[in-house]
Amino acid sequence: MTDTHLSDTRFSELDIHADVQKGIQDTGFEFCTPIQAMALPISLAGKDLSGQAQTGTGKTAAFLIACFHHLLNKERSESSKKNPIRALILAPTRELAIQIMEDGKPLVKHTGLKLGIAYGGTDYDKQRQHIEAGVDVLIGTPGRIIDYFKQGVFALDALEVIVLDEADRMFDLGFIADIRYLFRRMPEPEQRMNMLFSATLSHRVAELAYEHMSEPEVVKIEAEAITADRVEQIAYMPSNEEKIPLLMGLLSRAENEKCVVFINTKHMAEKIEAWLEANGFKAALLSGDVPQKKREKLLNNFKEGKCNILVATDVAARGLHIPDVNYVVNFDLPTDAEDYVHRIGRTARAGASGTAISLICETYAMNIVDIEEFIEHTIPVERDISDLINKDAIKPDLSQIRSNRKKGKDGRGAKGGRGAKPDRKKAHAEKRAGSEKPKKHKRDDDLTANISAGAGGGGARDVQSEILVKESPAPVAEVVEDDIAAVSSEDEAKLARIEELQASEPRTKPRTPLRGRRGQEIPAIG
Repeated sequence: MTDTHLSDTRFSELDIHADVQKGIQDTGFEFCTPIQAMALPISLAGKDLSGQAQTGTGKTAAFLIACFHHLLNKERSESSKKNPIRALILAPTRELAIQIMEDGKPLVKHTGLKLGIAYGGTDYDKQRQHIEAGVDVLIGTPGRIIDYFKQGVFALDALEVIVLDEADRMFDLGFIADIRYLFRRMPEPEQRMNMLFSATLSHRVAELAYEHMSEPEVVKIEAEAITADRVEQIAYMPSNEEKIPLLMGLLSRAENEKCVVFINTKHMAEKIEAWLEANGFKAALLSGDVPQKKREKLLNNFKEGKCNILVATDVAARGLHIPDVNYVVNFDLPTDAEDYVHRIGRTARAGASGTAISLICETYAMNIVDIEEFIEHTIPVERDISDLINKDAIKPDLSQIRSNRKKGKDGRGAKGGRGAKPDRKKAHAEKRAGSEKPKKHKRDDDLTANISAGAGGGGARDVQSEILVKESPAPVAEVVEDDIAAVSSEDEAKLARIEELQASEPRTKPRTPLRGRRGQEIPAIG
C-alpha cells in the first residue's frame, strides 16, 4: 500500500466534532483522500454537496463524518409522529448498504448515535424490530426503506440529513421513482442537509440534485487521476473457444491471489464456475438470484481467503469493498463503458495497486471502442496467447448446472419436478408409429350380430360406432385413419355391408334456419 492516493490534509486539521475525531483515530486514518479533502470543508460548514468520485476513493467516510458531525452539533428536530429518524442514507445495492454500515460503526462509536439498516432479502422482522426500538441514522436500499415507511415503522418529517450514494446507479436500477417518493415526504430542502455522490454527474443526476437540494456545491475528482497510475490494464484477443482455456491459464499464473472475474450473463457465470471447480480452482459465484444469506457467506469466504476467485455478474461491480484484490478479469467486456471503470475499481483500492485484464472476444469486441473512448486512452493488447492457454483443462458435466438441466423422460424436468410439461409431440409420434401395426379388435366377433340387428333400422350407425369408437381419447379423425389402416381383408365385406345400409336409409332434405323468432326454423327457399 502506498500513500500516493492521499492528500496533504490531515483530519485533525478539520473542524470535526471531538467524538467523531476519536472514531477517526480508532480507525488509524490520518490524511484525507482527495475527495475527503475537497468535500469535508463544504459539508462540515452545513452546505449541500454534490460530489463526483469513483469507487474506492473514500467518499463513504466523507459523508459519514459530515453526517455525524452535523447531528452532534444540531438539536433534534421536533416531530409529532412515531419514531422519527434524524438521517437517511440510501444505497442502490444491499452490499453497498452493508458496507456503509460497517464503515460507520467505528466512526459512531463515541458519539452515542444509533445506526440502523434496512435491505431486502433477509431479516425482515429483525430489521423492523431494531428500527422500531429507535435509531438516529438509517441506512438501506429504497425498496425495504419504503416498505417500513409505509407501515409507520419510522417517520421522515423531522429528517435533518439525507445522503444519496451512487446516484447514477439508482437511475440504472430504476429506483428514481422511489427516491422522489421519499424526497417528497421529507422537510423542504432548505430545512435539511443534502449530500449526493455519484461516479458520473450526468444531466439526469444534475437535474435530481437541482430539484431536491438547496444550491449544492459541486466537487469532482476525475477518473484518470484515480485509476491510471495504480491499475495496470492489459487486454488479450482470444476466439470464443479459447476464452475459457485462456482464463484458466491466467488464473494459474495468479496462484492464490484474489481475483474477481466479471461475466455479462448468469448462464455463462455458472458455466465458468463449473469449469473452474472441475480443474481444482477455489471459486464462488455471485449473481443476482443468490439468496442474501448465501451471498454474505460467500463474500466473507472470499474476504477471508477461503476461496480466492469470485465469479460475478455486474451485481458485484459496485458497493463491494474487498481488500487485497489483486486481479480483475473482464471475461466479457461490459456493454456499458462506465461499468468498465466500476469493475476495475474492485482492485487498487485505498492506494493499493492491481491488474485489470480484459478478454476481447468475437462476441463483445465492438464494446472496446466505447470503453476506450470513455476512459480516453487505449488499452494495450497482447496478441500472442499460445503460451497462456491451458491445453489440458478437464471439461465438466455442464448438464448439471442450473440453467442447463435437461428434462427427464417423464417430462417433469431433471428430477421429475412439479409443473414440467409432458412432451406431447413425442407421445403422439409414438402413438402413430404403433398404429401402423395390425390391430385386433375385441368386438370383431360381435360385428355380424350388430349388422343383422341394424337391418331393422338405424343399425348402420350402431355398426359404425362399434368399429370407430376406441378406448383412446384421440380425435375422431385420427381414430378413423388408424382403424381403416388396421382393417384386414376379412373385414372388407363388413365395411361393404355398412355402406349398403347407409345407402338404403332415406335422406332428408337439409333445412337452413333464417333470421326469425327464437325457436322457429324457416325452411330454405327454393
